[in-house]
Amino acid sequence: MKSTVKLFSYLILAGVVLTSCNSPRRSGGSSTSNLTGWNFNDPNYGGYIKGKFKDGSVPPGMVHIEGGTFTMGLVQDDVMFDWNTTPKQMHVRSFYMDEAEVTNSEYGMFLQYTKDVFPPEEPAYKHIYESVLPDTLVWRKGLGNTNLLSENYLRHPAYADYPVVGVSWLQANEYCKWRTNAVNLKILMDKGVITNIFKEDSIEFKGKNNFDTDAYLTDPYALFDGDSSIYKKGIPVPRKKNDPKPTKNGFTGRQVTSSDGILSQKFRLPTEAEWEYAAKSLFENREYNNIRGRKKYAWSGKYTRNKTRAKRGDQMTNFKQGKGNYSGIAGWSSDMADIPNKIKSYPPNAFGLYDMSGNVSEWVADVYRPIIDSEANDFNYFRGNIFTKKMINEDGKVVILADGQVEYDTLVNGNVMPKGLPGSVKYIPITRDDTFMRRNYVVADNSDLNDGDQRSSKFFDYDKEQIETAPRMYNSPVKPEKELDSLGNVVNQFEYDKKKRTTLISNKTRVYKGGSWADREYWLDPAQRRYFPEYISTNYIGFRCATDKVGPMMKNAKRTATPRYAKQ
Repeated sequence: MKSTVKLFSYLILAGVVLTSCNSPRRSGGSSTSNLTGWNFNDPNYGGYIKGKFKDGSVPPGMVHIEGGTFTMGLVQDDVMFDWNTTPKQMHVRSFYMDEAEVTNSEYGMFLQYTKDVFPPEEPAYKHIYESVLPDTLVWRKGLGNTNLLSENYLRHPAYADYPVVGVSWLQANEYCKWRTNAVNLKILMDKGVITNIFKEDSIEFKGKNNFDTDAYLTDPYALFDGDSSIYKKGIPVPRKKNDPKPTKNGFTGRQVTSSDGILSQKFRLPTEAEWEYAAKSLFENREYNNIRGRKKYAWSGKYTRNKTRAKRGDQMTNFKQGKGNYSGIAGWSSDMADIPNKIKSYPPNAFGLYDMSGNVSEWVADVYRPIIDSEANDFNYFRGNIFTKKMINEDGKVVILADGQVEYDTLVNGNVMPKGLPGSVKYIPITRDDTFMRRNYVVADNSDLNDGDQRSSKFFDYDKEQIETAPRMYNSPVKPEKELDSLGNVVNQFEYDKKKRTTLISNKTRVYKGGSWADREYWLDPAQRRYFPEYISTNYIGFRCATDKVGPMMKNAKRTATPRYAKQ
């Protein structure tokens, strides 16, 4: 009897093995469509792609911020009487955020890469490296001895792990774009899709040969001067019967697409709602589905001093404690720094984020408006959307900028910024035809939507000629027209705008959040908000990056009645 059962078990096992061998899932990793019966990733059924997604990997240097509902704004003290933090209930989607600010060493890698790939001594790349250089002169004081910081803070190894400052909002965005390309380039090299281009002698990794994620996804063979030898092995694709074998050392498989879920999402500045939500980390005051109270700082409690036995009385962050008091007295420094301090020098908040109150303030993505009214979008709120599309040439192909096709924008303060880098895809604003019969948006630039555009003013019924002569709601200075020679040098002189102005608010004015080493305690509240033009840099504003989380909002499906942070 036992031998019969044993034989029967062997037969069942053999049947399972044979079935598995013939299964489409085992043939090239394909899976079957539940609605058509066709096989995905199978050349016998057209090779239609279905990628695999595994939730769990967190981008390097980041932490997972689970989304949820919170009250945005409403500071406990409003001694400035700005009334620009009125409470609004918002929902924020899950995302990833840097656990600390971008440091001098991390930004320095970006500078070195830019200098190598776009040599400033070559006329075609003259302004690219200069456009991303931080302004080290922000440390100068008319009545202060701060030359040491101007000369050393950015590059000296003593400050390598300190937050980078002197960067404008525009420069912070350029870093985010570069980081996207750098991370995805490493992913492709690690997977063997692209050979290590830093070791490759057959191609000059410069200018238009700069790796760009969008360009790769658009046309991989438009990169690297069309040198296909740079590609080694792609996503495995089963061969059809009687198909010739691939050549030795030749590219096998297919190129990576966005449908494969392999490449990283774009890095960017966090929105104001995201930054404030992450800084407040209200979930540590949660019990079940209720918030037990508001928080004044990024940490729990009403005071700035540490309550633990080992560090009792020390400040929880780096800020200006009074007139002429940046760190306390000699021998008993209460916050350990008189300028920005090394990252992670102070305890993190409940999300695991460092320096969300104090050390340096941080740029966020939003265009500034004094009020976010109750009619604003309450789902992942963001002001500053400019909807674009890829530019298509007359041959029907996506335009990828060549070395001599870079356009430059001269800012109000005289700095020159490239509008796109060689090797990148050229984007243009959407047109009226693209928005025809749409209900969710009608224009490309939504920066002043419902607050500054014509429809939100008393001149909503004016025609184009009338609106040009009427005063605008936010009448900020407009840069004068400047002539550039063939090398990009300014021909005519700069001049200050002489027209009397009434406000600094415009579509080029950006929000920055959080207190800094130079601020008093009042500004440590994450709900506080201030603004500067996007081309301005200071010695107390830095930044950190964020990126979107795809897939389920919860990283861990297990729910707890009370977070562990609340039990401490």
